Amino acid sequence: MKDKIIDFIKKNRVSSTEVADCLGKTGAVKNIRALNRGKFSVGNIFWAYAHEGSNWDVHEQIQNVSDDDIVFVDCFNCGDKAIFGDLVSKYLLLYKGALAIVVNGNLRDVNRLIKENWPIWCINVNPEGCVNSKPLHALDESVVLEYKTKYDGAIAVCDDTGVVVIPKYHHNQEFLDRLIFIEEQEDTWYECIDKHKYSTFETVCLKKYELK
Repeated sequence: MKDKIIDFIKKNRVSSTEVADCLGKTGAVKNIRALNRGKFSVGNIFWAYAHEGSNWDVHEQIQNVSDDDIVFVDCFNCGDKAIFGDLVSKYLLLYKGALAIVVNGNLRDVNRLIKENWPIWCINVNPEGCVNSKPLHALDESVVLEYKTKYDGAIAVCDDTGVVVIPKYHHNQEFLDRLIFIEEQEDTWYECIDKHKYSTFETVCLKKYELK
């Protein structure tokens, strides 16, 4: 079912806005923005993390990224340091076959990332980066389990509006039906506005089309 949901979103280019609506106006990763405009990605999440101002764990973990994964990196106790830049991005997108990169933190080498026009989402940018030495302490196992359970194997939908995550417990027929419904509803609403000249109040709130 997961593959069917990904395929439907991809073929119909279902927006992150519509997906969030299907999730009851939830699911957005807060403060994430597209680094390059006009990109659209949907796929399986490979979750990784950085902590203690080091990207050692990121380098180690992303060796296991598979084709068509969306690499989602969380950051713990890294302040505003950039997690990585051009080298890691190139490795992931060109050599590991990742579909996109989402960093819940900052990136650097942005001139290169923009020049290459890569599908990347992040919070912000900073020329100051994390160190690449091994952290003195391991990230707490309970934190790793919590975030890995939440994100690893979930579905990410990324576009100019941001990033929405579809949790694993929504990878079912009911959620696919919601996606189908909202696509049909969007078509109906635009027809009401464009063809029948209804107001948005008549269309969205009163649902005048249902009364005909």
